[in-house]
Order: sequence, then structure tokens, then C-alpha cells
Amino acid sequence: MSAVDETIVREYFEAHGFLVCQRRKYVVQSRHKTADEEINLVVLNPQCSGDATASFELTAETLRQVSRAVVAVKGWHTETFAPSVLAHQPKIFRFVEQRAVEEAKKVVGGDGLLKILVVPGLPREAKTRERSIELLRAKGVDGVISFREILSDLIARVHTNRNYQKSDLLQTLRLLKNYDLLRDPQLELRLRTRKTKKRSDGAGE
Repeated sequence: MSAVDETIVREYFEAHGFLVCQRRKYVVQSRHKTADEEINLVVLNPQCSGDATASFELTAETLRQVSRAVVAVKGWHTETFAPSVLAHQPKIFRFVEQRAVEEAKKVVGGDGLLKILVVPGLPREAKTRERSIELLRAKGVDGVISFREILSDLIARVHTNRNYQKSDLLQTLRLLKNYDLLRDPQLELRLRTRKTKKRSDGAGE
């Protein structure tokens, strides 16, 4: 996994008030990772407002309900996590094994501990998407967050009139927005809505 992917996810959780712990500071190369080494982050929300177990696809809104979680980041940005991918990649689920969970409990405790997987995305087609979710649940995953959701949220939070010297990621996003190379997701949505409305209005002419 790229360090960039982990940095993006870390910034996202910190932006939402989570305390974030990176358990492993080394890279495994000459052997297979153990279950606890599949953990990328362990997070704790001091201002938790509930239980997010009912919301499998987590968003910025439902994330506030998560009290604590073990997080695995799978930044395979070239494909979605369809059932065919999940079925042939058993290592995806190593972070939900008992050894990994016990390591996470040592950091944040076990009450309400969720196992969250960060993925490039789930299939768009409804039935295939539902099969992916069923498979993930069956393997012990409690929730997923897509990179699109994470990046959209971070982009929306960045202000061009602020200097993010303490974060290379946020500073980069700020510069891209400042030079109109990156648009706020909400602005982009409004522009698309206007274009669609104009095409609809002109259709009857």
C-alpha cells in the first residue's frame, strides 16, 4: 500500500475529530504479513454520538457515529471491489482476524470496535454491489469507506485562503483549488445541475 493512500485516510479521520494511531512503522518485504500487520490505522472518536453498525457504507455524516475502529486501507485505484476481486484476494480480510482485533483493543479498547475497510469503490450496478456488500459482511467487515468519499470530503473542507503548512496533502489540495485545477465537489454538482436544466429547457424549442 502506498504511503500516500494511508496519509489521505489519516487526514480524513483527523478532519472528523478522530485520534489516529499508526501501529506499524516498518515495511514487510521478506515474508508474509501477520494479521496484526495488515492493520493500517486504529482510530478513536472522543465525540462519538452513537453506533454505526447499521450503516455499512460510511460517509462523513455517519462516520461521527463510529466510536473506535481498526482500519485497513486498500488503495487499488485501478478496479472496484467486485465479488470476483474479493473472492480471489483473501489477504484483504486478514485485518479482521482475531490477532489483529486483539492488537487494536490494546490501543482503543474493545467496546464498539468496528472493522473498517477503505476501498477504491464498490460496483455501481445494484445487484453486483449488493453481492459485494454481502461478501464483505460475511467475512467480518463492519463498514467500508470509498476513496471517492474521502477525497470529496477533504476537497470540500480545504479553503484557498488558509495556509496548510502542517499538511502536505491539504496544502496540495489548496493549491490545486486556488489555481482552478480542482473544483469543490458541491460546486461541480451545481454546475452539472445547471447544465442539465439548460438542456432540458431547450429540448422543447
